[in-house]
Amino acid sequence: MKVLAVLYPGGPAAKNTPELLGCAENALGLRPFLEGKGHELVVLTNKEEQLDANLPSTEVLITTPFWPAYVTKERIAHSPKLRLIITAGVGSDHVDLAAAAARGITVAEITGSNVVSVAEHSIMQILTLVRNYLPAYKQVLEGRWDIGEAAARSHDLEGKVVGIVGAGRIGQRVATRLRPFDVKVLYYDFRRLTTVEEEVLGIRYALLDQLLPQCDVISIHCPLTPDTDGLFSRERLFAMKKGGYLVNTARGKIVDTLGLVEAVEKGHIAGYAGDVWYPQPAPPDHPWRKMPNHAMTIHVSGTSLEAQKRYADGTRDCLSRFLEGKPLERDYLIVDGGKVVSPSYSFAFKQ
Repeated sequence: MKVLAVLYPGGPAAKNTPELLGCAENALGLRPFLEGKGHELVVLTNKEEQLDANLPSTEVLITTPFWPAYVTKERIAHSPKLRLIITAGVGSDHVDLAAAAARGITVAEITGSNVVSVAEHSIMQILTLVRNYLPAYKQVLEGRWDIGEAAARSHDLEGKVVGIVGAGRIGQRVATRLRPFDVKVLYYDFRRLTTVEEEVLGIRYALLDQLLPQCDVISIHCPLTPDTDGLFSRERLFAMKKGGYLVNTARGKIVDTLGLVEAVEKGHIAGYAGDVWYPQPAPPDHPWRKMPNHAMTIHVSGTSLEAQKRYADGTRDCLSRFLEGKPLERDYLIVDGGKVVSPSYSFAFKQ
């Protein structure tokens, strides 16, 4: 059996840090496991020509959200042997789920592997924006000491209103981590939580368009689906509270690219942070790289070394079950038996 993995190049860090499991060089630790059972493992970093050349003979494809192989309807049509697609991480929006379901291809992702890592990253970026950390840090590098310039845009988080869009595993952990900051937390999700869950988390439900003008900070944690693609349109960005901050560790396409640049440049949005882009890797001329008042990172929130161990272990579990003819862990399944079965995606794919 041929297993194809599309992973990011680790470079020198891969040799010096064996815990960097998600890179091409270390290949999720799968090479001894697969080759010891007589299977072929091909690892690519080039996501276009080499991917198209290898897919027709591939039975299992492994990819990640951080260096995604975009598995389009056309690529699925040219992959007659493909039976299983595994996202080593969380978020399978780079796969055409409807096309995979129509072909009977199983799609799985390692649910829960990134939740702590992304929640912590989100809190870090909220504080980075609100406290105006990066401009103060840059002054250190530049040999400057202009307190007025840095402090003029620095605020306390305490007492602010924070909105969470997407109250799943990550959004709920963000809410929990916000509690010590003594903020008011509103949330929006396509499915409202129970009254008990809201009480435990200390959050209150609001419709999205009611939430936008109330919040000093909004943090996005919903999956990318046909319903959330462009959810933060230009109109919604300008409907946010003037001077508010937006953090997006979900998916880049949830936010309108040029609308965001306009909102930040005009000062309607005081700052933007996150680690998700479209496409990925983001090209050097991506407009978010040069817009003012941002604290963007490359897509690393969900791939801490601890998270890499979790999604590497989960990927191996999926492969072991698949090779033994056993059902995959139910929580990992996105597409199974010709249907989109994950609650995170199924509402957006009416079948």
